[in-house]
Amino acid sequence: MSDLDQLTQSLARNLKHWRGDRGFTLDALAARSGVSRGMIIQIEQARTNPSVGTTVKLADALGVSITTLLDYERGPQVRVVPKEQAVRMWWTEAGSHTTLLVGTEERGPLELWGWRLEPGDGSASDPHPPGTSELLHVTAGELTLVVDGVEHSVPAGTSATFEGNVPHAYRNAGAEAVEMTMAVSIPPVG
Repeated sequence: MSDLDQLTQSLARNLKHWRGDRGFTLDALAARSGVSRGMIIQIEQARTNPSVGTTVKLADALGVSITTLLDYERGPQVRVVPKEQAVRMWWTEAGSHTTLLVGTEERGPLELWGWRLEPGDGSASDPHPPGTSELLHVTAGELTLVVDGVEHSVPAGTSATFEGNVPHAYRNAGAEAVEMTMAVSIPPVG
């Protein structure tokens, strides 16, 4: 396959991906970009090699760089975060801590956290933006989850989810450490 063929295939794949990611119909992308619906179809089917100007219009309409739209090496993106690169964000002298394990900005920030709460420790959180969701799974101990002033018991082996746009807190009122994994999904800005 020639470089031009590879670039054409890459543009077709990436244009379909980003149009789908943004939730744009063919007509919506055509209206936003000023590129005809027919031309977009031809590009997505890898039947044409558009001009640089057309490619720039499409990238601008999708809110991505032209490099991102043309990147022919872009495939499924995997980022492995070694244990030593995880970021300890909060800790207490008793040994409680949170660790940001990994995050992504796709479709709005999404974070994966590892938590350890020693007996008697806790952590409170201010409300997050509307549309924020938190999911957690307790693997050891019994968590007291407080959402908008209401306490919920979450023992080991149990999961919970809630909207994080209200005050909330995580507490360990038990005699053994609480360990849990938590994901936080924040809606995209704009």
